[in-house]
Amino acid sequence: MATGTGGRHASVERLTVLYDAQCSLCVHLRQWLVKQRQLVPLDLVPAASEEARRRFPGLDHAGTLDEITVIGDRGQIYRGTSAWIVCLWALADHRPRSHWLTTPAGRPFARATVLAAAKYRSLTAAPCGDGDGDGACTVPGSGD
Repeated sequence: MATGTGGRHASVERLTVLYDAQCSLCVHLRQWLVKQRQLVPLDLVPAASEEARRRFPGLDHAGTLDEITVIGDRGQIYRGTSAWIVCLWALADHRPRSHWLTTPAGRPFARATVLAAAKYRSLTAAPCGDGDGDGACTVPGSGD
């Protein structure tokens, strides 16, 4: 799925999905992913949590609260539309659809879906920030 060094494909054996634990849509999608038959195991970790920071110390954790981020076990990073597609690619029943979503015909559909989800989140999410001006959401267990 991901291109490694020298143009060869790097094998992906495990993916970590960073999701916003304060977003009802994100939590619902996390629960849906857990119930699916996975061809590639998915570790679902709250974005910007202590666990996420421990696993990926060099990552922009504030950015992972803005859009879904998926990290491959070889260091591949997928964000936004590509992250959703790679999640589907990891699932037995959805891999063929993920391949279609990467085509010129499918990519606009994938992008529209991600934009619709982002709009839903913006309308339903609680405001972030605790008044200190950093704008960060507090994630349960993040130690913030």
